Formats: sequence, structure tokens, C-alpha cells
Amino acid sequence: MRIQIINEPLHLHLYGFKDTAINNNYAAKAFTLMDKMWQIVKSKKLSNKGINIWVYEQAKSIFAGVELNQITNEDTGLEEKTITLLKYASYKHIGPYNLIPQTGLLITAELNRMGYQTILPYIEMYGHFTNDETKLETKLLMALK
Repeated sequence: MRIQIINEPLHLHLYGFKDTAINNNYAAKAFTLMDKMWQIVKSKKLSNKGINIWVYEQAKSIFAGVELNQITNEDTGLEEKTITLLKYASYKHIGPYNLIPQTGLLITAELNRMGYQTILPYIEMYGHFTNDETKLETKLLMALK
């Protein structure tokens, strides 16, 4: 398992939507938010980096968003979220999306074994989609205390 510990700040300025994951069904809620976000991004022709970013926070809150190529003051109809991680673990998951929760548990266990404590937010950055599930790439970022 190749977990990278990063001690340099990561700043993300995202546009999207936030809601609560009912019955811990984060994926269903995030997909709904993501679809709503992409409808607006496409209809307003907002130039973006094309990467879906899901942010898991306190109280079962999830934010699904995207980075725009330029921060805008325009009323996009999207919620803005700025995140700064000062110290975090990064891991590239390659494979089916449905294995991400299991991979997250393995990463957390390994980090604990290494003496690190994870805290929220936890971030998933989805690479460009391919029909070959074995080649799907998702960057998992775990904030560290």
C-alpha cells in the first residue's frame, strides 16, 4: 500500500452542493448532488477541471463539487467551498468505485499503525471515467491530526 504523507498545504476552491447523507448512504446523496452540479456547470458553460470531488464532513455532511478554471464572483447558483488541508495522507485507488470504502478502511488502519490519526474532512477526487472498472482512478485524501 503506497500511502504518501504530505506536509504541504492543499487548497481547494470548489463549486457544487452540500447535503446530509440519510441512513449513511453517502454515494446516493453525492451522485444526486453531482448530477445537479453538472447540470448547472454545463448550462452556464463554466470552464472547469473536470474532476468530481466529494468532501465528507462532520454530521454526515457531504459536498460534491468541481474546481473551476477561474474563481468567479458571478452568481453561478452553486455553493462555494474552500478547503485547506495542512497535513494529509494521499492514496491512489485504482479499480472499481465500490471498493473505495474497503480501501479507505485499509488506509485508515495502516495510518493508525504508523501512528497517525485521521480527521475530517476526507476527500475523494475521481479521475476521468472509463468503462474498464479495473482502470478507474480515485485519489483518496485523509486529513491528519
